[in-house]
Amino acid sequence: MSIFDLTGRTAVITGGNGGIGLGIAQALNAQGCNVSVWGRNDDKNKSAAATMSAGPGKVHTQICDVSDPASVKAAMKATLDTFGRVDGCFANAGIGGGGRRAFIDRTEEEWRKMFATNLDGVFHVFQAAARHMTERAEAGDKFGRLVATSSLASLFGTARNEHYAGTKAALNALCRALAVELARYGVTANAILPGWIKSDMTSGLMANDKFVANVMPRIPMRRFGEPSDFGGIAVYIMSQASSYHTADCFVIDGGYTAF
Repeated sequence: MSIFDLTGRTAVITGGNGGIGLGIAQALNAQGCNVSVWGRNDDKNKSAAATMSAGPGKVHTQICDVSDPASVKAAMKATLDTFGRVDGCFANAGIGGGGRRAFIDRTEEEWRKMFATNLDGVFHVFQAAARHMTERAEAGDKFGRLVATSSLASLFGTARNEHYAGTKAALNALCRALAVELARYGVTANAILPGWIKSDMTSGLMANDKFVANVMPRIPMRRFGEPSDFGGIAVYIMSQASSYHTADCFVIDGGYTAF
C-alpha cells in the first residue's frame, strides 16, 4: 500500500466548492479519501461534487457558513452521521478585501466581517474537528490533521489589506499553538500560504494588465498558481507520511517569496 493512500480517511474542506479548496478536495478524493465539501452555495457545492463523482472516495456536501457556530456544529454532525469520522479538517473558507480603502478609513463593519469569516470561522471549524479528534484519540484511535489556508499577506506588508493580513497572521500562530497542544492526540496542525493563485477571489486582479505586468516578473515560475498546485501538499499532510511534520507554514508560491 502506498504511503499516500488515503482509503478509509475522511476530510472536511470548508470553501471546498471552488478555487484552492476544490483543488484540495479533488486531490484527496483521487487518493481514496472521503471528502465533505462545506460551502454557502448549494449549487456550487453540487457542481464541485460532480467533478469527483468518478473518484475512489465518497463525496458529501454541506451548506455551511463558518462564521456561524450553529451552522458549523450542524455541518460537523451531518458529516459524522455520513462518514462516522473526520480525520482531516482543511479550514479554507475565506474572503478577500484588499486595495479599496485606506486603513484610516477602514470601517468597524469591514473589520468585523473579515475577522468573522477568516479567523472566527477557523476557530469554529477547528474546535468542532479537534473535539471529535481528541475524543477518538482517547478511545485509542490517534490521528488528526488540522490545516488552515493562510496567505503570503501574513508575511509581507500588504497596503489597504491590513484586516485580511491580520486574520492570516493569526492563523499561522493558531496552527503553531494547536500543533503543540494537540500533538499528544496524534493531531498535527499546519498552515498553507498560497502565492498568487487563479481563483474567484483573484480573478479581478488577474484580468488587470498592469497588475500582471508588475507581478509576473517577480514569480520565478513565470505563471500564476492553479488550484491543482495544492493537491500534492494536501495529500502529503493527510497521509501517514506527514505524521511527524507539524507547526509548519507551507509556502506554495512558485518561488515568489524567494526572489
